[in-house]
Amino acid sequence: MLTAAFAGPLVVCAALIPFRDGFANANAALLLVLVIVAVAAAGLRSAGIVAALSSAVWFDLLLAPPYYRLTIDRRDDLEMTVLLLLIGAVVTQIAIWGRRQQARASRQKGYLDGVLTTSGAVASGSSTAELIDQVGAQLIVVLRIDGCRFVPGEFRCRGPLLNHDGSVTRGSHELKVERDGLPTNAEIELPVQHAGRTRGRFLLTAATRVTRPDLEQRLVAVALADQVGAALSTPAEQQQPSG
Repeated sequence: MLTAAFAGPLVVCAALIPFRDGFANANAALLLVLVIVAVAAAGLRSAGIVAALSSAVWFDLLLAPPYYRLTIDRRDDLEMTVLLLLIGAVVTQIAIWGRRQQARASRQKGYLDGVLTTSGAVASGSSTAELIDQVGAQLIVVLRIDGCRFVPGEFRCRGPLLNHDGSVTRGSHELKVERDGLPTNAEIELPVQHAGRTRGRFLLTAATRVTRPDLEQRLVAVALADQVGAALSTPAEQQQPSG
């Protein structure tokens, strides 16, 4: 992509050399903008910057008098060169933002599919063991952690806690997950609850690397754990609202 970012403007400018005396430089600049947009659409910041710099340099050397020198005599050509650099920077940032939004939408769809799949498994009467395994696998993907295991019962291990509101606490101290990441020196407890009762907990391991799941991802993890809590409750308890 970097090669295309550098060579694309050169090819366009070289192709216009035979017509530069009768071809307005403003139109040439528009063609170079199209090249920059095409490269920036890949969402790679370095490629967009290279395309903008390459466009400005080759426009100056090949299309703006005096030719084959990095000098510009005409004010209009100087303005177009500066605009090429500015447009390249702006378009690249817009393309990167668009890619991030697309990735976020894709992740959200994946999270929703995971919750719906789990809900379907609960409704279809899948065994709790299968459901726990399925949710455990989804938790690893959603939180980008190394692994997790389920421990039944109400006993707490007193480790870091992923709360129902998506916050992560260690004792009375709330951890800044999006800044510092999940704790790597202890298992993180994710309670499995229904109707105000704790049915067990998933113990999450994030030991080999720092992972920073955002609040949305942590709330999806809580929702997945609640599905297990509902499956572990008695029929009478399932009629009660979860606490």
